[in-house]
Amino acid sequence: MLRLIRLPLALTFCTGLLLPVAGCSYFSSDDKPSSVGSVEPPGKLYTEGDQLLSGGSYEKAAKKFIDVDREHPYSPHARRALAMAAFSYYKAGKYPEAIATGRRYTTLHQGTTDAALAHHVIAMSYFNQINDPARDQSLTKKALKEFEILVRRYPESSYAQKAQNRIRISRDVMAASEMNVGRYYLRQQNYLASINRFKTVLVEYQTTAHVEEALLRLTEAYMALGIKNEAQTAAAVLGHNFPNSKWYADAYALLQSDGLVPREDTGSWISQTWKSTVSAVSSVNPS
Repeated sequence: MLRLIRLPLALTFCTGLLLPVAGCSYFSSDDKPSSVGSVEPPGKLYTEGDQLLSGGSYEKAAKKFIDVDREHPYSPHARRALAMAAFSYYKAGKYPEAIATGRRYTTLHQGTTDAALAHHVIAMSYFNQINDPARDQSLTKKALKEFEILVRRYPESSYAQKAQNRIRISRDVMAASEMNVGRYYLRQQNYLASINRFKTVLVEYQTTAHVEEALLRLTEAYMALGIKNEAQTAAAVLGHNFPNSKWYADAYALLQSDGLVPREDTGSWISQTWKSTVSAVSSVNPS
C-alpha cells in the first residue's frame, strides 16, 4: 500500500511550476541578480567623447557622442552631442557618416547655435572629396550648395566667413569642368554642344577666371558655324571687359583673318546675358 507524503505548502507550490528554481522567493538579498545594461549618465558620456576628440580618437569620440543622443535623447547634452558626433566623424574622414549625422542635426535643430557647425561639416565633407575638373563634379555641386546655404542662413557665423573662399574654389572647379567638356566638343566640331558649355560658364560662373577663355571659345565656335555677328559680339564683350587678356588677342586675330573686327550686337544673347549677370553681381556686391 502506497503511503502519501505530505509536503509543506510552499514547497508544493514551487515544485508545481515549470520555472527555474530562481523563480521562488527563497533568496536572501545577497542572492538577487544584479541589474544588467546600466546606462552611464549623459554628462559622463559627453565628457568621455570630448576627451577622445581632444586626444585625436575621432571615430571613438563620434560613437561616444552618438551614445549620448541615443541613450539620453532628452538630456541637455543630447543636441550638442549630435553636432559634435558629426564633427568627429568629419575629423575621422568618415564623410558619409559625417554628412548623415550633420543632416540629422540640421533637420531636427535648424536655427540653433550649432546648426552652422553642422552645415559646415556637411559642406566640408563634400568639399574634401572634390575631384579634379576632368572628372565627375557631383560632389562639387553638393559642396557649393551647402556652402551657399551656410552663408545665407548663418551670415554672422565664423563658418560663413570661411565658406566664402570655398565657394569661390568650388565655382572655379565647376567652371573648369565646363570648359574641359566645351573644348572637347569644339575639337570634335560639335559646335552647338560646345556653345552650350561655354554659355554655362558665362551665365553661372561669370566671376571666375575661366570666363575670358569662354568668350574666346564662343568666338571660335560661332566663326566655325558662320554666325559672324555672334562671334563679333563675343570678342567685343571680351575686349571691353578684359582688354589686356591674351584670349582677347586671339579672338581679335581670328576675326581679322576674315576681315572682321569686334562689334557688339546688343540683341545677342551674349550681350544680354553679360549685362544681366553683371547687374545681378553688382546688386549682391555693391561697390
